Amino acid sequence: MTKVTFAHNGQPFYQSLKKSVDQYFASSKLRKTGNIKLYAKALILFPIAFAIYIFLLTGTYNPWLGAGLSILLGFTLVSIAFNVMHDACHGSYSSKKWVNELLSLTMNALGSNAFIWKIKHNILHHTYTNVDGLDDDIAKSPVLRHCETQKWVPAHRYQHIYMFFIYSLSTILWLMLTDWMKYFSRKIVVTEMKISTKEHIIFWVSKLLYIFFYAVIPIMMVGFGPWIVGYLLMNLTMGLTIAVVFQLAHVVEKTTFEVATEGNKLINEEWAVHEIKTTANFAPDNAFINWYVGGLNYQVEHHLFPRVSHIHYPAISKIVKEECEKFNLPYNVYPKMTTAIASHVRVMKRLGEKQVA
Repeated sequence: MTKVTFAHNGQPFYQSLKKSVDQYFASSKLRKTGNIKLYAKALILFPIAFAIYIFLLTGTYNPWLGAGLSILLGFTLVSIAFNVMHDACHGSYSSKKWVNELLSLTMNALGSNAFIWKIKHNILHHTYTNVDGLDDDIAKSPVLRHCETQKWVPAHRYQHIYMFFIYSLSTILWLMLTDWMKYFSRKIVVTEMKISTKEHIIFWVSKLLYIFFYAVIPIMMVGFGPWIVGYLLMNLTMGLTIAVVFQLAHVVEKTTFEVATEGNKLINEEWAVHEIKTTANFAPDNAFINWYVGGLNYQVEHHLFPRVSHIHYPAISKIVKEECEKFNLPYNVYPKMTTAIASHVRVMKRLGEKQVA
């Protein structure tokens, strides 16, 4: 059995950082969960998505407008995932547990499953970030090689070119393949899942509802041809956007990787230091990107404080940066999204080169 542990050493960095962040919230008298700035996003994004969906089913339009609206629906649904689902699944959208549980089901409305995602993302990815063999986010081998410890195959020479197409299939693969593999195997990479009766029911009911609202009704209303084109455009938009945003946080030149081996492995640094070294921010000064991606351009802050709502990340980023300087730790940031994308492409191209022993 694979087991990875982190050295504690009193956790001086995280203790100092947490104290400073707690002082910020105490002095500002702000809750760590969401507020009107976050709730306003839901009040904007949900009606837009609903309006586009209804118009595509009942409106009169030419094929080009239909294609454009399908893409816009994809972008809108992704922003709901970033801004509502992500905070809710981490328990940071609201101080009320039932609100978080309810809104986390927006993940199911996108075709995936909130319960599986919480284990895959909240537990495995946030604990074992960039640890090959445990972090499902980099477990795409042999299709994609995300770190040097993964096996190289000749196709990887071109992965920096074809990876964007693979990324665009992300949500379709959730629906058609990966959720089912995890559900029936009861396993994510090497970590086993225990699924309650309630979660079994939610899984099957939400999958059926997804098919009904995203396939049955649209086919009945507009026909198979227009539906399949619109459905694919929506999902390709969603998949590419989601995948790129998450890849920019961890698979770039400034971040590091570890590997999980059989038996016990000790990573000789405290967990928070590991998160600092394996995570990067991008475009922190771009107000639109920050709003649209739900603060996921502040991934350093998110990984250190996943139960703090993303609306607070710009403010606490100053504290995190100061604490990193205090402890002589890197604070990985790319000033623009384009520079982060370029760095990701360079990493994937380098990893695609044949490794000589």
